[in-house]
Amino acid sequence: MKVNIRVLATSNRDLTVAVKDGTFREDLLYRLNVVNLRLPPLRERPGDVVALAEFFVKKYAAANGVLERPLSAVAMQRLSTHRWPGNVRELENAMHRAVLLATGPEIEEFAIRLPDGQPMSAAPDSQTARVASMAAEAASRTFVGQTVAAVEQQLIIDTLSHCFGNRTHAANILGISIRTLRNKLKEYSEAGVAVPAPQGAAAHAA
Repeated sequence: MKVNIRVLATSNRDLTVAVKDGTFREDLLYRLNVVNLRLPPLRERPGDVVALAEFFVKKYAAANGVLERPLSAVAMQRLSTHRWPGNVRELENAMHRAVLLATGPEIEEFAIRLPDGQPMSAAPDSQTARVASMAAEAASRTFVGQTVAAVEQQLIIDTLSHCFGNRTHAANILGISIRTLRNKLKEYSEAGVAVPAPQGAAAHAA
C-alpha cells in the first residue's frame, strides 16, 4: 500500500553531538535531516518578545473576561532584556499571570511575575540588592513559627483579596483548581475566617 507522508521532527538537543556520544542513531539522523531549520532561543531574538507578549495579553484578557491593558514602556523593556530560559512557554505563562495581576491602566513590570512568584525587575545595583536582601530576610522571619496550613491560608486569602474576591482568577494565580480553592474557602469560613466576597463585575466570573 503506497503512502505519501512528511515527517516534521523537533529536538532541543544538538543531534550531531548526540550521534557522536552514541545517544542518537546516526542512520535515523540522516533519514530525518533533509531540511534543517534552527530556531534560536527567545533571548536571541528580543524583537519577537514584545510581539509575542502583546499577543498573549490579548489572548488571556479575552479568555478571562478582563480589560485588555497595554504593556507599559518599562514592562516592554524588562521583557526584552529577560533571558527567558523557558522560552515561549515561560513568556506565555508570565503574560497570563500579568493579565490577572494588573490593576492600573497599563500592565506594569511589577505585574509580570517569574515562575517563583517574584516580580520581574531590572538588574539591581549594590544598594538595591542590599535592601532587597534585608526585606527578604524580614519577610522570611514572619513565617517562622507558623504552620504550613496557616501560611497557606494567609496566601490564599491575600490572593483572593487582590483579585477582588474573584475565585477563578485567584485559583489561576495560585496554580490550583477552582474546586480546591472553594473547598479551602469553605473550610476557612466554617472556622470563622473572613473570606473576601466577589466584588462588582468580578462577581460574574467567580
